[in-house]
Amino acid sequence: MSLLPHQLELLSPARDADIGIEAINHGADAVYIGGPSFGARTSASNSVADIERLARHAHRFGARVFVTLNTILRDDELEPARRLVRQFHDAGVDALIVQDMGLLALDLPPIQLHASTQCDIRTPEKARFLQDAGFSQIVLARELTLAQIAAVQQALGAGLAPERSAAAIEFFIHGALCVAYSGQCYISHAHTGRSANRGDCSQACRLPYQVLDAQGRFVAHDKHVLSMKDNNQSGNLAALVDAGVRSFKIEGRYKDMGYVKNITAHYRRLLDDILDARPDLARASSGRCTYTFTPDPGQNFNREFTDYFVNGRQQGIGAFDSPKNPGQPIGHVTRTGADHFDVQLDAPAATLANGDGLCYYDLQQELVGAQANRVEALGGGLWRVFPKDPVSRLHDLRKGTVINRNRSMDWVRTLEKKSADRRIGVWLTLSEAPGGLQLSATDEDGHSASAFAALPHQPPRDAAAASGKLREALARLGDTLFTPIDITLALPRPWFVPASVANQLRRDAAAALEAARLAAWQRPPRARPVEPPARYPEDTLTYLANVHNHAARDFYARHGVQVIAAAYESHEEEGEVSLMITKHCVRYSLSLCPKQAKGVTGVQGAVRAEPLQLVNGSEKLTLRFDCKPCEMHVVGRMKKAVLHAAAHEAPLAFYRTRPGAGAPSQNTSKNIA
Repeated sequence: MSLLPHQLELLSPARDADIGIEAINHGADAVYIGGPSFGARTSASNSVADIERLARHAHRFGARVFVTLNTILRDDELEPARRLVRQFHDAGVDALIVQDMGLLALDLPPIQLHASTQCDIRTPEKARFLQDAGFSQIVLARELTLAQIAAVQQALGAGLAPERSAAAIEFFIHGALCVAYSGQCYISHAHTGRSANRGDCSQACRLPYQVLDAQGRFVAHDKHVLSMKDNNQSGNLAALVDAGVRSFKIEGRYKDMGYVKNITAHYRRLLDDILDARPDLARASSGRCTYTFTPDPGQNFNREFTDYFVNGRQQGIGAFDSPKNPGQPIGHVTRTGADHFDVQLDAPAATLANGDGLCYYDLQQELVGAQANRVEALGGGLWRVFPKDPVSRLHDLRKGTVINRNRSMDWVRTLEKKSADRRIGVWLTLSEAPGGLQLSATDEDGHSASAFAALPHQPPRDAAAASGKLREALARLGDTLFTPIDITLALPRPWFVPASVANQLRRDAAAALEAARLAAWQRPPRARPVEPPARYPEDTLTYLANVHNHAARDFYARHGVQVIAAAYESHEEEGEVSLMITKHCVRYSLSLCPKQAKGVTGVQGAVRAEPLQLVNGSEKLTLRFDCKPCEMHVVGRMKKAVLHAAAHEAPLAFYRTRPGAGAPSQNTSKNIA
């Protein structure tokens, strides 16, 4: 079914079907996964057969499976994409996550559509347009504040016809942060020909840069100034619920099994706490989870955490020193030897294990790895570490150095095993029936089924003992989806029921109930676009709209857009343009923002939002600052080698001529400081 207004959905990533199944087992209400092609993570593709296997498992719990088909498509890819969508529909997929509006013009099966984060949904107007165009769920930009999210939610519900329902708001709550507004980064394509909008980002944002001012003076040296810390909204979930978020999304379709298990379990617990305190809200799927471990986001790869812009702009959102995982401090070095170093752990009960990932910052604040090949306990919390690399190569390792752990082998081994159990509550009632006994089962969602066993009545020798054993036998649901909420023996007289009969009744009733649940599953309905077609909020689209095929161009024209430029990947923007637009501001992060200097004696007026330059080897980019919306543009041009390579591709004919000599320039950076 579709996500209802009172339901909260935990949406987890799946690199593959096995990880997706474990996400469901650890409490996900929905999972998103890439298909064999056209997903924005080219290295996380899956066969339709595997996705079908995941969908079958998810639907047992009433959970949903979304497939990412969120790249921009060429004209020659539209028909293969349409055929693939048909296969997804037949495989039981519940919804598609899409970016390319050309897909809406195809003859698709009635599968629900969700607007990808790549659609760059920042305003109430754009969110409402996408809802009116037929999207049932929309992923808002990660950069929005609580007030901005609430404004979107209000716009989605305003003036709806009685037969229509508002689109559900989806929001990222955890994982790696793309520094750009999603869909608004072209650096990778400009420098390498690998398009982020086609699923092949080279991640230039994680590189170190020299930062130079307008006079060529160094502002920062070898800093990862475009690298963000990781998103963590653990402390904001209740506020996000109040703002209107209903689908809580975890990033990570490249992440491993341990990450998905741990982070899903972490947010499952937090959301369950909210649901337990809010009877007006409900889970979006069935079953409760128990775990063999205590979830801890700090145990997985992270660049330290930030809640980004949810509570407004703040310092400390960047991972400028390193894009690597710094881990958590566990102790300090007491001495170094020729082939080892000793570490005094901070926590008395803490331990180390062979293979633990250790690291520290050297005197230049560079992160240095020191993986433990072998460890020895010396007593009193003191451990001897024999590192994988020679101690002589561990730069600046000395007495007093703080040691972090960024991988715990004990933790890894815990999550390699079965680590969660998800069960659906069920009421069981045993009653007499003509010629035997009937066991009726009703689950927490109201589905019912029953099983019958032919058995002549025979009184037990000890009625009380027989009743107790019968309850125990019926309660053994360990090999099923279910767990007993209550067991009622609605028997007018005592019965002797052999254990074999009771066990078979239990197995048959559980199987019948699971079959009834699957039979009741309904595909979420596809929302119909409003008629006449809603007008797009703007009448002119630049390359930033990512229009890469005729169908997408026709979509926007049908919705009132008069000037439609080609996507950057079409190579019409050969000059200097904004290659990235971001809410992150390097000037602000380096305390060089004019607004920060306002009112400071001796500084006010001296700090201006002049351009800065980023340099990495031969790569040079210009930072320009648009202070009114408080945004930064990373400006550059496409490399000649990329343009030359593209010359061999078939041209997009409808883009060969601009729509009129007076069409506006596509250089969006020209009026920015």
